[in-house]
Amino acid sequence: MSTPAPVVRRKRPARLQFTSTILLLEAFLVLLVTLVAHGLAAIDEGGPSRAAIWLVGGALMLMLVVLSRLMTWPGGYAAGSVAQVLVLATGIVVPMMFVVGGIFVVMWVVSLRLGGRIDRERAEWAAAHPEDYPEG
Repeated sequence: MSTPAPVVRRKRPARLQFTSTILLLEAFLVLLVTLVAHGLAAIDEGGPSRAAIWLVGGALMLMLVVLSRLMTWPGGYAAGSVAQVLVLATGIVVPMMFVVGGIFVVMWVVSLRLGGRIDRERAEWAAAHPEDYPEG
């Protein structure tokens, strides 16, 4: 009686995992920023209305969540980069977001570069060890 060959499960690309995670974390960050902007609108009557704050914040959160699932599409990484600019632009309403958004931009760039490097190294290793990654 022979034992069946172990099933090798293909790993998700590291770049995809990293960038999707960054976008989901940013969606949560935008929720918190929206709450802060809502509180600031209650204090400062000269700023944007509360409805506008929730409309823009909600749309940005929804966009980030949807983009996190669309990273496999062509142009997904470019769309994610545009989203980084939009998150950074929330600093207009909450100035601390220039700092926090800047940190997320750095994390985005690192996830693109490091994730790509990990994926290349995985591909090289798989090519060097075809017995561990059978075709099909």
